[in-house]
Amino acid sequence: MKEKRKQGLARVLIAGIVMVVLVLGTVTMGIGYREFTAVLEQQYNDTAYEIAETARTYLNPDKFEQYLEEGKTDEEYDEIQKRLDDLVVSSSCNFIYVAKIDTSDYMTSTYIYDSVNPATGFDRYPFGYTARDTDPKYAEDLKHILTTGGRAEKYLYSYSESGAHTTAGLAVTDSKGEVVAVIGVEKTMEVLENARVTYARHVVLATIVIILLVFVLYSLFLNQSIIRPILEITGEAERFADKHEASSGLKAVENKYEIGLLARSVQKMEQDIKEYIENLTEVTAEKERISTELNVATQIQADMLPSIFPAFPDRDEFDIYATMRPAKEVGGDFYDFFLVDEDHLAMVMADVSGKGVPAALFMVIAKTLIKNRTQMGGCSPAQILADVNEQLCEGNEAELFVTVWLAILEISTGKGVAANAGHEHPAIRRKDGEYELVVYRHSPAVAAMEGIRFREHSFELHPGDALYVYTDGVAEATNAKNELFGTDRMLAALNRKPEDAPQELLKTVQKEIDTFVGEAPQFDDITMMGLHYFGKPSEEETDTEVRQ
Repeated sequence: MKEKRKQGLARVLIAGIVMVVLVLGTVTMGIGYREFTAVLEQQYNDTAYEIAETARTYLNPDKFEQYLEEGKTDEEYDEIQKRLDDLVVSSSCNFIYVAKIDTSDYMTSTYIYDSVNPATGFDRYPFGYTARDTDPKYAEDLKHILTTGGRAEKYLYSYSESGAHTTAGLAVTDSKGEVVAVIGVEKTMEVLENARVTYARHVVLATIVIILLVFVLYSLFLNQSIIRPILEITGEAERFADKHEASSGLKAVENKYEIGLLARSVQKMEQDIKEYIENLTEVTAEKERISTELNVATQIQADMLPSIFPAFPDRDEFDIYATMRPAKEVGGDFYDFFLVDEDHLAMVMADVSGKGVPAALFMVIAKTLIKNRTQMGGCSPAQILADVNEQLCEGNEAELFVTVWLAILEISTGKGVAANAGHEHPAIRRKDGEYELVVYRHSPAVAAMEGIRFREHSFELHPGDALYVYTDGVAEATNAKNELFGTDRMLAALNRKPEDAPQELLKTVQKEIDTFVGEAPQFDDITMMGLHYFGKPSEEETDTEVRQ
């Protein structure tokens, strides 16, 4: 029974080699045939383009529009037509034509010149003849020629009853550099079919001979040097699988080519596999613990950020909404908003340098310090950031820092003060207007160094105004072409529906980012916050509401 199994393995391996050789030979023949054909076709096409370049020098494109408008030609036209007729015969082409293309569909051509080789048996199109005869599959090539002023992206090839032929297409420009027509040259590829048949016949015969020779020689080598040692190794592997005991029974095949490496690897595997099995359970448990802890950390971080909306359902003066999407399980971005007192709203948008767990830990500390210091009251945003900066610089051995935009808005008046520590420029929209960036000089990032003095600036929101702040993950979102989303696209997304409520507005921006990025991975956290300011209701409006 064991001998039959070994013989069966030998037959399978030999049959496999035969199949590989056959497939390899077939693929080689196919690739060679295709490349040989492609080279011939390309040579014909290059020749057609050389003829087209020559024919283009005969033309006077500045008169094309005059000819078409007046519906008649002149002596210069006749002379050019004669030269084209001579060229189509001397170069053994089928056609040389010049046509104005209808750019509404790239399917309709108005012929200005049409030279036909008498050997084709076709009649020329008369001057001004309009035909919708463009093959649909060439419409894109014509569009490319007309829009770029160059040639088709790939050579045009087709096969008809008259045989294979190639077509060269070039743009014709007038003295102003404007594309006014297309010149086409169709050239028959006379020797292509015979050359391909001859090539295929020779390659097939040579390949069959090589396959047979390889089969005979390799079968002998395979059985002696590969199959028998592999069967020995297989038997040892089966023995180890049954008894789980290491053995030195493969020393007899250690010096047989790469099979010796396989034998030593099997012996080493027998030694290592026991240790692996013993460690596997412990490693798996550790990975599960780390994964669980990361999930908990993600949830803890999410819980630290305001996530219940509407955030202030009893306040009619404003509407606020924010989102944060980390690039990893945990992120370094954070946002915050809270009431300092009944008439002051604090807003924070920040981005910690770095990614992952270190940035998340630093984020927790920075967020807590900023909120606690702000709620103590009595300080401007600049002083708050200065105090927090000194605290974060203490023991900052990891040398992390955080960019922060901090603003305190007086709800009753719409007047606010903001400090920007190295963060992105906010965007503001005035009532019935569009979002625009508010650009001003930044201060250094928080925790960059001790003793920093932070700048601040005043702003004022009027009823109907809106504010949008974000981290650099928005502007620096990158697609597969390594292009940045940028602030221009961001503003375009904001202004698609600028009057939307903050929640819908942020969804629109996120959708635009996702569409732009596509399948590219997210490298940075994406955090956004939107605020719509309605202002304090007037006494007249309040009285009206009471009466109603």
